[in-house]
Amino acid sequence: MTKLVTDASFQADVLDSEKPVVVDFYAEWCGPCKMMAPGLAELAEEMADDVTIVKIDAEESPEAPSRYGVRGFPTLIVFKGGEPVAIRPGAMRKSELKSWIEGAI
Repeated sequence: MTKLVTDASFQADVLDSEKPVVVDFYAEWCGPCKMMAPGLAELAEEMADDVTIVKIDAEESPEAPSRYGVRGFPTLIVFKGGEPVAIRPGAMRKSELKSWIEGAI
């Protein structure tokens, strides 16, 4: 299961994390976001030792997406040491997601 973060918890959950964090910026009404969610949830469990995967509802918590220039959904950003190191807009299949994450971390 992917953890839900908010603007209020973003610093602690993402920027201050000891391990890399993949943030899925999504919106409730976004069809591709919903299609991608099960694969992301599976990867969150499969890759839990190496990376944390979280989701943030960009409409409920608009500060973080705005700060990182997120314009469309879904957009995924990998953070390492509190800094964004990889950005990928658009939906991906689970296998693509896994390869992209592994390449970024």
